[in-house]
Amino acid sequence: MNAEKRREIFQRLRTANPAPTTELNYRTPFELLVAVALSAQATDVGVNKATKRLFPVANTPEAILALGEEGLKDYIKTIGLYNSKAANIIKTCRKLLEEHDGEVPRDRQSLEALPGVGRKTANVILNTAFGEPTIAVDTHIFRVSNRTGLAPGKTVRTVEDKLMKVTPPEFKRDAHHWLILHGRYVCKARKPDCFNCPIADLCEWPEKPL
Repeated sequence: MNAEKRREIFQRLRTANPAPTTELNYRTPFELLVAVALSAQATDVGVNKATKRLFPVANTPEAILALGEEGLKDYIKTIGLYNSKAANIIKTCRKLLEEHDGEVPRDRQSLEALPGVGRKTANVILNTAFGEPTIAVDTHIFRVSNRTGLAPGKTVRTVEDKLMKVTPPEFKRDAHHWLILHGRYVCKARKPDCFNCPIADLCEWPEKPL
């Protein structure tokens, strides 16, 4: 895929959705960190239902530590892997208070040092909470990048590195959200909606029914 086609893809995605953002509900970087930690192998809808109950009661490291691990589980037990997620969130809250004055750090190294926080989560926080031009590659972005030919790669990191290289600078901050939403609602895994896809004519997927 050439640079002109990639630019047109992002241009169309921006025209359709000029101000994309996460579908996780949050008001502070810490709330986003908790929501993203809960979202692994869970839907955003399911996470939002849990945090709608949790955040009015506890939305700071101090407040969640006061709940304790068992207390936290009561709020997130509808979410998959809630036992390990609760343990990691409690450890993260302790580390934030001990090393970062209770604030979510703005650098990748510190974020990835938090329990349960990997590169993808760090990218989401840097991008969505702090406006950094990072691209967190989840299953949706991995699929869209490979299927369309936008940034093919056999591993998540390969796709991330390629997207960072080929995405024009003006689109980098929002590329993450455009591609996730496109994969979630249009370029779906089992039944991609090619007939209602705004970039179908630019897509290089050999199996598209057009």
